[in-house]
Amino acid sequence: GRPLRSPWQVSGSCRVRATLAVALAGIWFVQGTGDPCGRPGSRTRPPAYLDAYWAAALSPSCSHLGRRRMRKRIVIIMGIVMLVLSSCTVFGGNPAPQLTPVVKAPLNQQIFTYPMTGISDITTFDPALAFDAQSITAIQMVFTGLVQLNDQQQVVGQLAQNWSVSPDGLSWTFHLKKNLKFSDGASLTSADVASSIDRALQPTTKSTVAPIYLSQIRDSDKLLAGNVSTLINDSLLTPDANTIIIQTKTKSAYFLAMLTHPCSYVVEKHLLSLYDANFTDHLIEGGGAGPFHVTKYIHGKEIDFAPNQFYYNARPQLQKVIFPFYPQDAAAYNAYQAGKVDATGVPISTFANDQKHPDFRQVPQLWINYYTMNYLTKPFDNIQIRQAFALAIDKTAIASTVWQGTVLPTNHIVPKGMNGYNPALTGPDGTQNLKGNSALAKTLLMQGLQAEKWSSVSQMPPITLTYASGVSSFGQEVTAMIGMWRKALGITVTANPVDYNSLLANVTAATNNPQGLQMWGLAWVGEYPDPQDWLTRQFDASVPNNNMNYGQNYSNAAALQQNTQQLLQAADANFSAQSRLQAYQKAEQQLVNDVAWLPMEQVTQVYLLKPYVIGMVNNPQGQFPPDDWAKIFIAQH
Repeated sequence: GRPLRSPWQVSGSCRVRATLAVALAGIWFVQGTGDPCGRPGSRTRPPAYLDAYWAAALSPSCSHLGRRRMRKRIVIIMGIVMLVLSSCTVFGGNPAPQLTPVVKAPLNQQIFTYPMTGISDITTFDPALAFDAQSITAIQMVFTGLVQLNDQQQVVGQLAQNWSVSPDGLSWTFHLKKNLKFSDGASLTSADVASSIDRALQPTTKSTVAPIYLSQIRDSDKLLAGNVSTLINDSLLTPDANTIIIQTKTKSAYFLAMLTHPCSYVVEKHLLSLYDANFTDHLIEGGGAGPFHVTKYIHGKEIDFAPNQFYYNARPQLQKVIFPFYPQDAAAYNAYQAGKVDATGVPISTFANDQKHPDFRQVPQLWINYYTMNYLTKPFDNIQIRQAFALAIDKTAIASTVWQGTVLPTNHIVPKGMNGYNPALTGPDGTQNLKGNSALAKTLLMQGLQAEKWSSVSQMPPITLTYASGVSSFGQEVTAMIGMWRKALGITVTANPVDYNSLLANVTAATNNPQGLQMWGLAWVGEYPDPQDWLTRQFDASVPNNNMNYGQNYSNAAALQQNTQQLLQAADANFSAQSRLQAYQKAEQQLVNDVAWLPMEQVTQVYLLKPYVIGMVNNPQGQFPPDDWAKIFIAQH
């Protein structure tokens, strides 16, 4: 899934908004994706999220369509030990009680040092190209766009003072804030916004993210295909220096959420004209309009930032922010213990001890690990059998014994902390129980066997569960599930671990394929904070991620599934926030009842943050809104 900002964050293949970290063989968890801090995530993280896997998924050898499909598709393997750390996103934990008033440290001590772990440098400083958490973290320090997300995951204006949408839902008009300037003092106008969005979609830019997050802009596909030379004066209109109009292909209530991705951020044309693609090595001269500007960038060592004196909102209290690179996670952890950095991730070896300390933080992320079944293959074309498999699993036990408390067991598709999360959602048994229901599972299995005219489970075809190899914790979860199915249902399931690339290829091949995979494990990390990303993009008719063939099968329930898909489509175009979310929640409940996914756990972000860093706000996506820097400061210590 989607932008985080920490070295511990990981991002979906294309989106860097989710903080993710993966611990291989119980070593460390690193993140790498988008977030002003560095984002599991980019999150989705993928930077510590198995940079190697993401590199493969985004490599030139991978087809553009394949990259689109898998951009956010994160194999559970990647989330195996999701101890994600993000100093930028300070979420929950065990905050030390404030027994005395907090006293702000002197200006010369307002320095925040945030280690970017698992890397020796960021991948890119170009907003149009950023897909990994660390890069997005750095980018969100310097660049901003029309809209971004606040602490509540709500879309708010940044460069845009306000906006409106036409009655037909196809034309968005944004009015910019007055007297906007880049960090070098040059004026920022609607022409800069238009040229930056157009540049991100130009084929010569070779962005892997803009074709996704800016796909709703009318004629963007024609520009990418080379059939038109620009979108300026086409679907990007600038009637005056303070107004930009963006025309979309379809009526999309989620368009603003997609526009929060860094690929829409504004880059100063003057710098591009001087240095072209190398402008990122000259950001000391200007380039962005965000809360900070670059004062030093030493490749392979660190990036230093200072407040942007021309920032259009309240300026940061911190006088200096340092992003040192730590290729080895252990080195960052040791640096934290020595007081050299202000945040760090948590190695499994010290997790039990660290979680007792007041600087410990554990925050649910927009990341769901799940299993799914091919609706075109026996026996999973039968709803009772799918439900039986789902209810035979004790998710609470697996979260405790396999994941050691680093994840939250869940029945949800839309994760906790997400706008549209439904606290009243129930599992296939109509309850919120997470321990399974063996008795009902057996009853459902018997009903399923009868419907298939099978007298016993021995007549069922062999069942294989395919998942990504290489991570022991993931293998342990599969082993635990297989044991539960054997005990509750008397069914033997064969584990089929395969390499990551093979899994993705086989999952894609399962689409409309009765001979494809029967059942597999993956994960999804939110690309943008809208239920559409979790529901329509996974289960709608013919979408690339509907590899389980929901609604595109021959079962008796196919018509009901198609009704759910139509409900999702209507919600996508519904500009009434309340009724829209109600429609998504209704659809999600039906999807859970149908076992479109078998959600297992929601990944959490785990990190340590010095108690003297004041003002950082909880955020389930690992993001750090630019305006929050005005609230963050270092206390005397």
